This record gives sequence, C-alpha cells and structure tokens, in this order.
Amino acid sequence: MQIITPQPSLVDQVYEAILSEIMDGKFGPDARLVQEELAEAFGVSRQPVQQALLLLRSQGILTQAPGRGLMVSALDAQRVRDLYEVRSVLDGLASAKAAERGSALARAEGARYIELGEAAVESKSIAQLVNADMNFHFFIYRLSGNVRIAETCSPHWSYFRCVMGEVLLHGETPADIWGQHKLILDAIVDGDAVRAEQLSRHHISHASSTLNLNLSARAGGVMVNEKN
Repeated sequence: MQIITPQPSLVDQVYEAILSEIMDGKFGPDARLVQEELAEAFGVSRQPVQQALLLLRSQGILTQAPGRGLMVSALDAQRVRDLYEVRSVLDGLASAKAAERGSALARAEGARYIELGEAAVESKSIAQLVNADMNFHFFIYRLSGNVRIAETCSPHWSYFRCVMGEVLLHGETPADIWGQHKLILDAIVDGDAVRAEQLSRHHISHASSTLNLNLSARAGGVMVNEKN
C-alpha cells in the first residue's frame, strides 16, 4: 500500500510565503499588508490570504495598521528576552539528552543538517537560512528522546523565525552560527552531555544578547551591526 504524504494546504502555503517575505526583510514594520494585493501577487483567492494573515496576527507577528490592512509588528524586546531565556534552558536540556541518548543517530544523520545549513549560507537567502536553522534544532529535539521539548517550543517557532531573520539581517554572520551548530553536534556525537549543554545554551544566549543590543540601539536611533 502506498504511503500518502500530507501536502500543505493553500493557507499553509500562503502563510509560509508571507513569513518568508517577513524573514527576508521585504515586509518591514512600515509595510502595509492588504488582502487583495497579496491575493493578486500570489495568484490565489482572498480567503486563504485572510486566514494566513489572521494566524500571523494571532501569533503577534502582524498587527493592525492604521486605516486598512495589517503591518509587521516591531519586535518586542521583553518578549524576545523572555522567550530566549526559556529556549536557552530547553535547548540546553535537548542537547544534553541528545548526547546521552542519540549520539549514534547524530553521527549517522547530523552531517546532512550541517551540509544543508552551509548550502543555505551560500544561498544568502534569509528564509532558507532560518528554515535550515529550525530543522537543525528540531533534529536535536528529536535526538533528545523527549517529545515534550519540541511540543513546548513549537508554538513559538514562527515568532522565533522572525526573530532569527532579524539576527541574520543585523547581527551574527551565518557562517558563525553554523560554526556553533557544528560544535554542538560534535559534542553530541562524542556523547559529552555537559559540553553539549554548555555550547547550546551559549549559542542561544549569544543570539539573544546580539539581538537585544541591536533592538536597544535602534530604539536609541543607532544601528549596531556586529558583522563589521
């Protein structure tokens, strides 16, 4: 019997398309997202666009624009800090448990995720980089053998994807991020739970401090770019 692979719905496809535009910086905080215009641009009816926009608004990614339409929400520094503090603990736990329970699978499959990340670096596409990053971290969650870690993180990952887009646009270089990923994976493959947790927590904390530095600087009218 043939296995049927579920296909993303039209709403999911429109949702991903809009989110990719946001991650790539094509829809900034000043851009107005209007249903009719998006439907025409994507070649779909208004209904899937409306549902995708409502979902993005419910997740805090979009907010009501003055007058007509929606706009991209400015990142909330407090929310970013709070989410990264929680994620630092969860990702550290996931990496430690991955080293204890999943080192063999990490050795067998991990290189593929690094290769996909390096290909994303070459592509220079923010959306592709963010998706590769997400897939790498969910791979570690799977290696941990604790399904509750992914369940806990999943509701926040759309927001994290927008946050990571900001990190990549205004903070760390992609090559540095994937260098950190490789170190985490090496520790997991070696079965070194303590080192894997330390590296993972540092990775998340560093991304958080980089982004918050830029958010604070922009609030004061100054742009900080750590790539220079």
